[in-house]
Amino acid sequence: MRVGVGQFMHPTEERLRYIKQLGVDDIQLNMYETPLLADSENPLSGAEKWEYEELLHLRTRINDAGLRLNAIENVPLSFYDDVMLGREGREEQLENVKETIRNVGRVGIPVLGYHWAPNGVWRSATNRKIRGGATTTAFERSEMGDVPLSFDREYTEAELWDNYEYFIEEVLPVAEEAGVSLALHPNDPPIESIGGVPLLFRNFESFQRAMDLYETDNHGLNLCLGTWSEMHEDLFDVIEYFGSRDEILYVHYRDVEGKVPAFTETFVDEGNYDEYEVLEALRNVGFSGMMIPDHVPKLEGDEPWKHRGRAYTVGYLKGMLKSLD
Repeated sequence: MRVGVGQFMHPTEERLRYIKQLGVDDIQLNMYETPLLADSENPLSGAEKWEYEELLHLRTRINDAGLRLNAIENVPLSFYDDVMLGREGREEQLENVKETIRNVGRVGIPVLGYHWAPNGVWRSATNRKIRGGATTTAFERSEMGDVPLSFDREYTEAELWDNYEYFIEEVLPVAEEAGVSLALHPNDPPIESIGGVPLLFRNFESFQRAMDLYETDNHGLNLCLGTWSEMHEDLFDVIEYFGSRDEILYVHYRDVEGKVPAFTETFVDEGNYDEYEVLEALRNVGFSGMMIPDHVPKLEGDEPWKHRGRAYTVGYLKGMLKSLD
């Protein structure tokens, strides 16, 4: 197991030096915009797919800083929203997604993360005060009110499952050929539906179903501990089951206080689970991949990508690993 750094940031030379100074060798990047995690500078410009040349330049920039680009997490919604919703235009989008996967493989990036969330991540608060006045996000379903439809109509869970199964059958053979593993992220928040869109990946059973759809070594979990902590599931059962099947590709190390329908993101040492026991469970099941700080509280003096909050979690993880060894 090793500690990485990632999330929404433009990988400038200064930021890459900072990451290296933390004693980290691996990074994971999210190369799209989201209103919840603001850093609008992105080195990948494609609105429909990512081209080989831009991906090569990105990977080379990371390598030149003495780091490894271990994963890119999630493509923009515009790459495959019609696929998720089964709308006209999905075949063209599928071809672009396949070409993106091939290009990711050509430049030697081993993992591409993805989600099945057509209307994104939801929060009811983005400036919640926690320890020492640090700010974070929170979700309370009762505060959301009557959420309007995100799209032109309400979608059924059966529709989204049909669309997901079609997507998997189309893209996983391409991922195998390209040498790329696809990592599925849970829906956040893991509730039944919002804005007229079902959230499929909200529990243990849905991930079992997803992983059993297609026999391959190139499909697994982005084990987002914070999102699993939001669910009413036994996190250690999750680690044992999917870890024993070698289906945990990398880990988002974060936590929350509370569970759906109400939770607050918090520091890694102040959440629902014992962070050291989780690390032990990952080690015991044979996990040997990358762990990164995910969403972190914003500390005093933090940049938009929360470099101080991430450094706190990196140091905490490295210390736990040292103790575990």
